[in-house]
Amino acid sequence: MADTKKIVHINFKAYFEDAGKMYDTNIEECAKENGLYNEKVSYAPMAYVVGSKGFYPEVDEAIANAEIGKEIEVVVPCEKAAGARNPRLIELHSIKDFYKAEINPYPGMTVSLGNRSGTVMSVGAGRVKVDFNSPLAGHDLSYKVTVVDEVTDAVEKAKAIMEIDFGSSDDFGFAIMEDKVVVTEADICKFHESWPVAKYRLVSDYRSVFGLDRVEFVEIWESAKKAEDAPAE
Repeated sequence: MADTKKIVHINFKAYFEDAGKMYDTNIEECAKENGLYNEKVSYAPMAYVVGSKGFYPEVDEAIANAEIGKEIEVVVPCEKAAGARNPRLIELHSIKDFYKAEINPYPGMTVSLGNRSGTVMSVGAGRVKVDFNSPLAGHDLSYKVTVVDEVTDAVEKAKAIMEIDFGSSDDFGFAIMEDKVVVTEADICKFHESWPVAKYRLVSDYRSVFGLDRVEFVEIWESAKKAEDAPAE
């Protein structure tokens, strides 16, 4: 068995290069300082499979060659990032469409219409102007990334991939063998609506990282243990 891709933990800060404004980070202190903090987000070094295309190619290449503990900075020009803004993606919609969906639109609000995500630009005269361009469109982007460590233990790699693809590795079991990867499913998988889709990503990533074709998922059902009779007093 030979690993084909490496996994690292990273901290990152992402900026609009032209404005010098941060728009994303996984560092709690930075998120709070820049008005990006979300109490629902777990801030911690992020597991990343090098070569997985989770970042733009220029950033991914820099991560692959980075020294552990040393911050690197990469600028991705607009044309290689989200591209230029398209005026045709700025549309006017009837405010009634929002009210029907029980949405009270306001400037800056992120909305979903017809399976598309956009940002409300203005509201008035029964019409809502929505920008369906990517929020990153029209900007050069700057990334400051620090590789915290490289994950080398096989089971820890399996856990990291689970965290990337499913969001958590809690209560899962992992066994990495010569010819296969075996994942013992957590109880949450029995009713989590995202699990069936996550399994397809997991199979692809486990094959890629461990260089193995076979991935097994073990589902365990246990009956509740009967409470023992209390001893007589």
